[in-house]
Amino acid sequence: MTIGIPREIKDQESRVSMTPGGVRQLVEAGHRVFVETRAGAASGFSDAEYRAAGAEIVPDAAAAWAAGLVVKVKEPLPPEYDFLRPDLTLFTYLHLAADRELTLEMMRRGVTGIAYETVELADGALPLLKPMSEVAGRLAVQKGAFYLEKVNGGSGKLIGGVAGVEPARVTIVGGGIVGASAARIALGMCAAVTVLDRDIDRLRHLEEVLHRRLITRSADPLSVEESVARADVLIGAVLVKGARTPRVVTRDMVGRMAPGSVVIDVSVDQGGCVETIRPTKHSDPVYFVEGVLHYGVTNMPGAVPRTSTIALSNATLPYVVRLAAEGVPGAFRTSPELRKGLNTWRGAVTYPAVAEAFGLELPPGDPLR
Repeated sequence: MTIGIPREIKDQESRVSMTPGGVRQLVEAGHRVFVETRAGAASGFSDAEYRAAGAEIVPDAAAAWAAGLVVKVKEPLPPEYDFLRPDLTLFTYLHLAADRELTLEMMRRGVTGIAYETVELADGALPLLKPMSEVAGRLAVQKGAFYLEKVNGGSGKLIGGVAGVEPARVTIVGGGIVGASAARIALGMCAAVTVLDRDIDRLRHLEEVLHRRLITRSADPLSVEESVARADVLIGAVLVKGARTPRVVTRDMVGRMAPGSVVIDVSVDQGGCVETIRPTKHSDPVYFVEGVLHYGVTNMPGAVPRTSTIALSNATLPYVVRLAAEGVPGAFRTSPELRKGLNTWRGAVTYPAVAEAFGLELPPGDPLR
C-alpha cells in the first residue's frame, strides 16, 4: 500500500503524524511511504531521518495526498479539500460533529474517513484520543498559570500561592483523561483544585489516586454554578464520544467569575462545554468576555510537537500497520475497535453522532458489505 504523510497546515500546528521509526516499520513490511518535505521539521525530525528510514521525500502536499492511505494529525482544511477523492482513506482526528462544512465536503467527495477520536476499545476506552488528552490536560494548567499573570491579562495571582497567601482555585469540569491530567499538574503546582463530573465512581477514583488532595463535586447545575463562580482558572474537559460537546457552563456563570480569571476549554475542538468559548489559534489565542480571559486554541498539543508527535505515533502506528497490511475492510474485520473509528465510508456518514448532529440519515445495514 502507499501511505502519505503530509505537512500539517493548521496555524502553528507543528506535529507530524508519524515518526521515522514508524516509517521504517511500514517500509520493512513492504509498503511505500511518501513524506512531504519538512513535514517533521517542527517536531525535530529531518527529511534525512525519514529518508534513512526508507521514506520517499516528496516536494509538495499533492504528492503526499496522492497515496491510497493518508495519515494526518488534524482535520483537512479548505486548502486541502481538493485532495479529497473517492479512492482515498483518511486516518486522522476529524471531529466531524463540530464541523458541518468538512462533513459535507467528505460526503461530496466520497472519502472514507477514520477518526482517531472514535476508535474505541471494548471497555469504552479511546486509545488514540488518550495521549493527546493527557498532553492537553497538562498544558491547560500551564496555560492557566501563564494567563493568570497580570502582564498576560490575568488577575495577577500566582497559581500556587506562597506562605500566608492562598493559592489560585482551579476548577475542572470533567474528570476523564483531560481532567485527571489537569488535576495532577494543578496539584503539583500547589493550586486548590476542584473536579466536577457526573460519574461518582470516576470522582471516587480520582480521590483515591490523587490521595484526597482535591475537592470533587457532582456536576449538577448548582454545583457547577457555585464552582465556576469561585474559579480563578476554569478548565473545560467534557467529552461525549464522537459528538458535539454539550454546553455545561453558561454565559451567566462566566459573568460571575472575577475579572482577570481564565477559561481554557480543551473541548473546544468538539464545540466546547463553555458557552462563551470560540475556536482560536496559537498565533492569536485569547480574547475577553465579561472581563474573563478565554483561551480556545483547538490544537493545544501542537505547542509541544516533539512530545505530542511521539506519543501520537506510538498510539496510531499499530492501526496504520493493520490498515496497510489488510486494507480497510479486512482491518475492520479483525479490529472491531478500528471499525468504530469509521465516520464516513465512500462519502456516506456512518457514525451515529455525526449523522445526528446534522440531521443526516445513516446508510441502511452495514455499508461495508
